[in-house]
Amino acid sequence: MTTNLEDEHSASEPETISSTESVPPRKPASFFEERPPQAMEVAPQLLRRWTRRDLLLFGSSAIAAVAAGGFLLPQTTLKRLGFIQGNKNWPKQEFLLNRTLRIDDDVAEALYSRNRLVPTYTKSQITPLKNNYNGATPDPSYIPEWRLTLDGIASGLSVSLDIRHLLVSFQLHEQVTRLVCVEGWSAIAWWAGFRFEDLLRAYPPTSQAKWARIESSVNLGPWGNPDPYFVSLDLSTAHHPQTLLATHLNGKPLTVEHGAPLRLIAPVKLGLKNIKAITRITYTKDEPADYWAKRGYSQYDGI
Repeated sequence: MTTNLEDEHSASEPETISSTESVPPRKPASFFEERPPQAMEVAPQLLRRWTRRDLLLFGSSAIAAVAAGGFLLPQTTLKRLGFIQGNKNWPKQEFLLNRTLRIDDDVAEALYSRNRLVPTYTKSQITPLKNNYNGATPDPSYIPEWRLTLDGIASGLSVSLDIRHLLVSFQLHEQVTRLVCVEGWSAIAWWAGFRFEDLLRAYPPTSQAKWARIESSVNLGPWGNPDPYFVSLDLSTAHHPQTLLATHLNGKPLTVEHGAPLRLIAPVKLGLKNIKAITRITYTKDEPADYWAKRGYSQYDGI
């Protein structure tokens, strides 16, 4: 009986294989059969050592990349990022969020070049341009009395110009470029107008000026109430050869829906910078407020 029990026990108990013995892998029955995974043993001490080493290497590389990239950014950008002393009055959460939202702006500003031109198109490629006025479309009654006021110019005077004076004083240029909206749509349009750079030469700003505050006093809110619109534009962009103060769209004078009688066309900027129905331009040393930036959007808005 003992012998039978021992034989039964031996037969039912699985055979134990020493870890030092090599077990040849089972050959698959067919070419398409899944191969069994191959086990590989690694000493825990070695695994922990690799993890620490890799973590330190990754961390030091990331810090070096950030530090090296920082040398390429303008001083104003470094100030916004907090590497140069800036505004300490922000709550911590708002400060961190603001720095995060400015990353795209900082990259666009660092890569900006007056020599980089946006693509141009043929007139056969023109697409419909919808009326995307901020708020309600103004009543055209403002047009007969419309004037452009310039402030912050080197003469120290405030200059007021009507559309007739502008049309006879400056050479008109045409371009077919794409207007890109922050909402995700774009349109190709045929614009004509005089270069912003020509206005800067005719009425130069003060030597300290680096920015332009461009306003539209005729802008209306969604319910038709006065809601002045204003954008900040760096003078580097104003000097760009494709930045126009447009007077015509698709071969005809601007309509009210598209910013008559004068609007900004800066194709290196998103559409929200391309302000309609400009009534005042003020040159400033410091970056002025911006309508959408005050509402939590980005401010540089470069493409």
